[in-house]
Amino acid sequence: MPSQPLRSRRQPTARQQVLLGELEELFLAEGFREFTLDDLAARLHCSKSTLYTLASSKEQLAVKVVAHFFKGAAERIEERIDGVADAREVIALYLAGIADELKRASETFMADVAAFEPARVTYELNSQAAAGRIRSFIAKGVADGVFRDVHATLIAEMAGLLVEGIQTGVVRARTGVSDADAFTALAELLLGGLRVG
Repeated sequence: MPSQPLRSRRQPTARQQVLLGELEELFLAEGFREFTLDDLAARLHCSKSTLYTLASSKEQLAVKVVAHFFKGAAERIEERIDGVADAREVIALYLAGIADELKRASETFMADVAAFEPARVTYELNSQAAAGRIRSFIAKGVADGVFRDVHATLIAEMAGLLVEGIQTGVVRARTGVSDADAFTALAELLLGGLRVG
């Protein structure tokens, strides 16, 4: 244990929160790799020093904005399923939420995330968390008797592999299907395959 308490990270100011939101919308629409800090400052009508209050480099800024997007998406998706008891409905709402969030992201943004390792790691961590949530929903559905128990653990693992394939771009490359559409198809596959009777 450290002898002194760890310093908590400073919360972003209201202005910084607004900038993060504006950067998120810009990056989702146009990606981030081609922008310079000068470009971003001009587009957001702020100074580079204002951007430096968010991060010390363009790369760190990209990671911060990508993390902001995925964190906000996760929170909105969890709000969708809050209080829903039926595992079938939870899976449908959860995966529809992921699809809706990813529909906000342009192909350029997704390509930039895939090409920039720190951003890709952020997406990967979020995908792993999503796969874990799906596994828990399947287990709950089996326990509640709304899903068949035939190979439920295997199906949960396969869902995790599909989520990984979507995140890594393998599904997109092999099928030409967007990540959002792939999550919609995953919901249909799971709900159809696990249905009782």
